[in-house]
Amino acid sequence: MKPLDHAPGLVAFASTVEAGSFSAAARVLGTSPSAVSKGVARLEQYFGVRLFQRSTRVLSLTQEGSAYYERIAPLLRALDEASDVVKPVSGARGLLRVTAPGDLGRMFLGPVVERFLPRHLGVKLELSLADRQVDLIREGYDIAIRAGRIADSELTVRRLAEMPLVLVASPGYIARRGMPDSVEALREHAHVRYMLGGKAFPIRFADGTVLHTDSVFDADNSVALRIAALGDLGVAQVLRLFVQDDIEAGRLVPLLPRRPLPPVSISALHAFGRQAPARVRLFIEFVASEIARLS
Repeated sequence: MKPLDHAPGLVAFASTVEAGSFSAAARVLGTSPSAVSKGVARLEQYFGVRLFQRSTRVLSLTQEGSAYYERIAPLLRALDEASDVVKPVSGARGLLRVTAPGDLGRMFLGPVVERFLPRHLGVKLELSLADRQVDLIREGYDIAIRAGRIADSELTVRRLAEMPLVLVASPGYIARRGMPDSVEALREHAHVRYMLGGKAFPIRFADGTVLHTDSVFDADNSVALRIAALGDLGVAQVLRLFVQDDIEAGRLVPLLPRRPLPPVSISALHAFGRQAPARVRLFIEFVASEIARLS
């Protein structure tokens, strides 16, 4: 067998190492998990050694597999970089499954429909707007857009933006309850709180002070919090971007401006490692530019 005769198996092997599973590698390569598994099996047969230890839940490299990957990975990256020189980015294609929090997703959905998809006709988008944190690999998503701190993860993380938070209340509520002039005074006010996974987010100030509050209304999205604040229910902690128009129009009033809140990190995550397909790279770059424009 000539060296390049087992190139498909070599690519399947390297993609599996970097993606973490046959199914994730299949998404990268645009093929089926069965085809990836068979490609790796043929490569193992050619060398006469096992490259992976397989079980029902875990796929791990053998000592031989690890040594082989270390030798071929730089070569494959060089080939990939060389192909990018002559391959137009408009050639991006395939199904792109994306999950994002509802509020953030609605923010960039219009530009995606109006500009991203018309530019990349080979890409089919499947978008899930949900505030829960999905398991990208297990649930088969290519990209997750997330707000807040990212826990330790083996996923590739791209920071997109830092977005400021603000405390707001309506003029009607302030007329009824008064303007709080300190953190302790704020504690005595009614609050509408953001919920995630059944837990309310406390108010965290940039100086490290944390304020846990009682509430009159809890919700798992900023649209509901904005409506509650506009309805004179209480104080809301929301991304400033979502209520900037209300602040400028006088419908909502910022509270404790001398006690700023820390910004919220917006990130994109994927499980493709260094071999993210063009559709993934292009979508993340597009969303990053849109968030920067709106921030």
